[in-house]
Amino acid sequence: MIKIMKYGEVDNKDIFARGTAATSVEDIVSGIIENVKANGDKALFEYCEKFDKAKLSSLEVSAEEIEEAFNAVEPKFVEIIEKAAVNVREFHSRQVRNSFILNEKDGVVIGQKVLPIEKVGLYVPGGTAAYPSTVLMDSIPAKIAGCREIVMVTPPNAEGKVNPVILAAAKIAGVDRIFKLGGAQAVAALAYGTESVPKVDKIVGPGNAFVAEAKKQVFGMVSIDMIAGPSEILVVADKTCNPKFVAADLLSQAEHDKMASAVLVCDDMDFANAVSAELERQIPLLPREEIARTSIDNNGKIIVADDLLKAIDIANEIAPEHLELCMDNPFDYLDKIKHAGSIFMGKYCPEALGDYFAGPNHTLPTSGTARFSSPLSVDDFVKKTQYTYYTREALSAVAEDVAFFAEKEGLSAHARSATIRFEEDK
Repeated sequence: MIKIMKYGEVDNKDIFARGTAATSVEDIVSGIIENVKANGDKALFEYCEKFDKAKLSSLEVSAEEIEEAFNAVEPKFVEIIEKAAVNVREFHSRQVRNSFILNEKDGVVIGQKVLPIEKVGLYVPGGTAAYPSTVLMDSIPAKIAGCREIVMVTPPNAEGKVNPVILAAAKIAGVDRIFKLGGAQAVAALAYGTESVPKVDKIVGPGNAFVAEAKKQVFGMVSIDMIAGPSEILVVADKTCNPKFVAADLLSQAEHDKMASAVLVCDDMDFANAVSAELERQIPLLPREEIARTSIDNNGKIIVADDLLKAIDIANEIAPEHLELCMDNPFDYLDKIKHAGSIFMGKYCPEALGDYFAGPNHTLPTSGTARFSSPLSVDDFVKKTQYTYYTREALSAVAEDVAFFAEKEGLSAHARSATIRFEEDK
């Protein structure tokens, strides 16, 4: 049963505690990465057989397999994926940044070029559930940014097949190449390249503890989006909300995995008890009952605050991945939210709307990192290059200033590089 606690009557360490961290997998992942670096495709085939129980003849998904999968998916689902893709494109197209140039000073031109990252790797989970939504969220911003090649990895089943809905979403989103790879070995292949898998410049996408650790270890060889922790939802609700709705929203995250965190912050103890009762009624109805039960019992909590303003303060302290403002007047509180990955406004905006359809990205900062990081966006698929041009006359006007600054930092060669150009004038 979910824990209920009154803010101010329990230790704040209990209020703000997060789920227990998973067992360290650092050494296991390090060994996998080294094996892939040393043995390339051979290691990948062996890991597919060991972990996925799939004996593959080829790591790459063929065009025929993609077409076959696309045709096998229920047409209505294809139509819905296409609608979702339109929404994702529309939202992310507003994020495009432009290059700029400044030339107001005589003889001086400075500017910034915004360039797409050339090759991007997308990790799409394929464990306890299939996530075509992740394909859309991770690949469409990359396409909008202008990335030259988008390479997707996702684990196969024991028959060596990728879930058809994953391939259908990849076709709709415009993914260039797809490989039947999962786990740390997939991340290693993208980071270092093998005979079959191209080396990429950045890896994005969520995964389990092994995937997260692998991304952490290859960072520096490639860029990554973030180190994602377990899924989180925090609902701020007042007593006018329907407890059934709130319980359902909490369970929408709890069913992800046993480490997921579902938190309600409300302003009424009777409402808290009503939501707790609803959770107990709804959990047995879920196909993923065991996962949801473990998540709610171990990591779930209901925090009862004195009022909604205090509830917002608590939400800011937790800095959740997903934040629902389940109330009639959510815009009254929007400016007070300082730390959240994505905010869902009102009583008819469940977090699942953002997972699949609305358009904003669902790859979000977890574990409190919303205090300093952002949802995946077009910005994640571009890099910026600066440039500077000075004429002789323009440099002459500031050379002594540059030299003085450099000498103050004890870097006389820096200083001389500016003044040497004008020694002949003296």
